Amino acid sequence: MKKIVSLLAILFCITLSSQLSAQTFTLEQFAAFNKLGMADFKKEMKSLNYRFYDKTEGLGFVVTEYETPDYQSKIGKFEYEDKSDDRIEYEFKTKKEYDQYVKIILASGYKETEKGKTLTKDSYVDYFKNKEQIRLITPKAGDNNPYTILVFK
Repeated sequence: MKKIVSLLAILFCITLSSQLSAQTFTLEQFAAFNKLGMADFKKEMKSLNYRFYDKTEGLGFVVTEYETPDYQSKIGKFEYEDKSDDRIEYEFKTKKEYDQYVKIILASGYKETEKGKTLTKDSYVDYFKNKEQIRLITPKAGDNNPYTILVFK
């Protein structure tokens, strides 16, 4: 009996940790992250158990990135000096999650408006609703790059 209880406890912990590390975000959460200042964004990521990954400062922008403990996804907040291209960038590994985001985006009233290629030749699709923009990026076939969703301010 003790072995069964111990086994159940271990299975529960494994299930709980996999659910916590497989965090996915709703479109509303992305929009909320976009509205946060960088300090509040950092606090929010820490409260979600995301670990600091990298901070990059470029000409006119700063991006701060956090990743899940299992390294399966990464989220970054871009802030530009002129606020024109502020956005949230979320990277994830599975096509299944990508397909779920497409369904959610379309069900939320977004319309596909443009397809193209990024500078790295990954394909993207833009979706608009009113003045809101979302871009989904798929890696090249056979490439190990992540899928990406960009939610613009």
